[in-house]
Amino acid sequence: MRAVGVVVEYNPFHNGHYYHIQESRKVTEADLVVAVMSGNFLQRGEPALVSKWARTKMALEGGADIVIELPYVFATQKAEVFAFGAVSLLHALEVDSICFGSENGDICSFQNTLKEMKARKGSFDQFIKQALEEGKSYPRAASDAFHALQFVDSAVDLSQPNNILGFHYVEAVDKLGSRIQPFTIQRTKAGYHDQHIADQHIASATSIRSSLFSERTNLEEIQNVIPDTTYSHLLSYKKSFGMFHHWENYYAYFKYKLLTSTPEELRQIYEVEEGLENRLLQNITSAATFKEFMEKIKTKRYTWTRLQRLCVHILTNTSKSLMKENSEYPTYIRLLGTTLTGQEYLNSIKKKVAIPFVSRLASFSNEQVMLDIKASNVYASCLNEPYRSNMIKSEFSNPPIRYDQNNKQFL
Repeated sequence: MRAVGVVVEYNPFHNGHYYHIQESRKVTEADLVVAVMSGNFLQRGEPALVSKWARTKMALEGGADIVIELPYVFATQKAEVFAFGAVSLLHALEVDSICFGSENGDICSFQNTLKEMKARKGSFDQFIKQALEEGKSYPRAASDAFHALQFVDSAVDLSQPNNILGFHYVEAVDKLGSRIQPFTIQRTKAGYHDQHIADQHIASATSIRSSLFSERTNLEEIQNVIPDTTYSHLLSYKKSFGMFHHWENYYAYFKYKLLTSTPEELRQIYEVEEGLENRLLQNITSAATFKEFMEKIKTKRYTWTRLQRLCVHILTNTSKSLMKENSEYPTYIRLLGTTLTGQEYLNSIKKKVAIPFVSRLASFSNEQVMLDIKASNVYASCLNEPYRSNMIKSEFSNPPIRYDQNNKQFL
């Protein structure tokens, strides 16, 4: 069986994701799709709209055959670490290929860029170091370095968000010495950062979330850009919990954490660097909302995404030492869900996989897992009882979701 890997967040699963899965099968001639999906907190430093269990169901009904969790220690990191963690899991699962969406759409451009980058690494790193000292953000510094060094015409534009992630997927495959073959498909219509839903069939996840969190929240507005199954799960989640997860739901907890912390304590938190603890403490008392707080602390040097990730680590009380000690390689595979085809594939490779499979957390423990548990407990904290306790309990007790794709039913 040929397997293609995809790295995803599905926040939420929409028509563009469905297109990505179908095209990934097609261009790689794969028999099944393995999705590495972020857990309850995401790479942009946000809580996921709905739980990882709800998003796993969306993924399985949308065409994925296996869904595994990208641990917190990788899921809430900069693009390079995020990508390496995800590709490492796909490598462990013996997939044949990885397929990602990009603005570029030409895999040769990514391979040419990697070759050029390795050949000119010293110059590239020196340019970035100088740009950072001038107060530029890392993404801006990397983009400027790319253009200033005049890479070959066939190189990929690293100022585009999906191109950046795609480059790091290709780089991770190279670092691992993996046999995984990379493919890319061009993103269609909606851009990564688009804020509004146009009259079309495909919209960005950003625009879908913006619509859901607008003052006149109406699920019907997004119905034409998401599969019917996603729509049903969103309706069900809203009915069950009365909300979708958003940073504002956690702001009171975050504010309490800052107001009861000293600068010395904050300096131990991952990504709190260069005096940022003082900027956070200076602005927390006067900000009535999380958005207002972010607008106050935002600078040219630190991107919104970078600062949001820092805030997630404060919320989860995640230390520098714990993240740095555990972000070299994934130490386990957390299976969230599988189709019957996916289960057949797992049975065929299980003996070859070098790191443990985990179906229930109650039977396994290490530091990476403990970080995931802590993040899930925090994620559930904004819910009312008994939903909060039930969600916390589900982290330990939920078995992987099984889906019969032929009869379109969960088992």
